[in-house]
Amino acid sequence: MADTPDGPALRTYSYLGPRGTFTEAALAQVAEAVGQNWHSVNNVGEALDDVLEGRSDAAVIAIENSIEGGVSVAQDALATIPGLRIIGEYLVPVNFVLVARPGTNLADVRVINAHPVAYAQCHLWMDAALPEHGHIPATSNVAAASALLDNDLADAAIAPPGIVDQYDVEVLAENIGDNPNAVTRFLLVSRTTVLPEPTGADKTSLIAELPVDRAGALLELLEQFSTRGVNMSLLESRPIGDALGRYRFIIDADGHIRDERVADALLGVRRFSPSVRFLGSYPRADQASIEFDGRYADDVFVEARDWLRGLISGEPQD
Repeated sequence: MADTPDGPALRTYSYLGPRGTFTEAALAQVAEAVGQNWHSVNNVGEALDDVLEGRSDAAVIAIENSIEGGVSVAQDALATIPGLRIIGEYLVPVNFVLVARPGTNLADVRVINAHPVAYAQCHLWMDAALPEHGHIPATSNVAAASALLDNDLADAAIAPPGIVDQYDVEVLAENIGDNPNAVTRFLLVSRTTVLPEPTGADKTSLIAELPVDRAGALLELLEQFSTRGVNMSLLESRPIGDALGRYRFIIDADGHIRDERVADALLGVRRFSPSVRFLGSYPRADQASIEFDGRYADDVFVEARDWLRGLISGEPQD
């Protein structure tokens, strides 16, 4: 946002609201967002539109859950909307409670309001405790709880544990998530093309399409990374949508684009794939240092290029 005569303008960050969502918890981890404007939106598309249209400087979106895998709506948005760049990632532990209007008993629950991702992470508990329940999708975990006070379409809602501090609801059951170690990964997305500096604990994200649907095509894509000693921490496919059997691949590679091995792998992918979208290089949320074979250190790549340059220029060889 533009500066004002009184000083620098506050930056604006969009997130899936309302207040109390896990996305807001992720935004709270963004150091540069502290004390700035936080703008609540209803869905991922609205958050990214805010960034593209300049209403927000950045947006926080959920991209992956340790139980359910990739968030397809976010992956598809990053694959199809140009001009976006990932500049950070954040991890939020996820657990849920079942809440209802005051006076409701668990035996009274027939219909549950819940965000689809949250619902999927609680289905074992739901099937055991409420085997005949119905489900109404909500736009967010907090919206599921707040809807209980707006209408009587649902008897209960799946929500974050702190929801009782914001709404007049009662907890019917705690820790209903199927996996107590569930974590959701969030991305900070902006329009900037300035790369965060390498930290030694980085991640590079991109999306690539296969050139043809034939045996070995995916293997050739993977070899662009393996032959450079680059580990992939994420590989997921999403249909392109123009024909059956056509897929794009969401890839997270360990390392920074300024690491020689990662840069060389991206060059290989670019030569191989008809469509590659670089999404960004950014610090890993877990700050885990990247380990790799010494054969793929930066100076090895530099020495190899110097050797080739010498051959081409006719320099004497040892």
